[in-house]
Amino acid sequence: QVQLVESGGGLVQPGGSLRLSCAASGFTFRTWPMRWYRQAPGKEREFLAHITPAGASTNYADSVQGRFTISRDNPKNTVYLQMNTLKPEDTAVYYCNTWNGGYDFWGQGTQVTVSS
Repeated sequence: QVQLVESGGGLVQPGGSLRLSCAASGFTFRTWPMRWYRQAPGKEREFLAHITPAGASTNYADSVQGRFTISRDNPKNTVYLQMNTLKPEDTAVYYCNTWNGGYDFWGQGTQVTVSS
């Protein structure tokens, strides 16, 4: 079955950086697109970034464009989210996502807290 496991979250000061990882299993990773989302307390889940199966194309939400970078390592079945210049409003639980045949698959999430 499809499994997605996020890691790399934590507490970071404003202006700092973190790299999130999402290890995938149970499907042919190199043929599926991947996305990152986040959900802050009391808010709806928000799309952040998308990457195509071969990694040739990416796109980002305006809120993170220029600060966050999505990438993937297909031999390692892992997608990453490099987050730079973090702000307190980036505090949220971060999720990786994939979909196929009309089904969405989600990891358990990893908490990112940006605070001094």
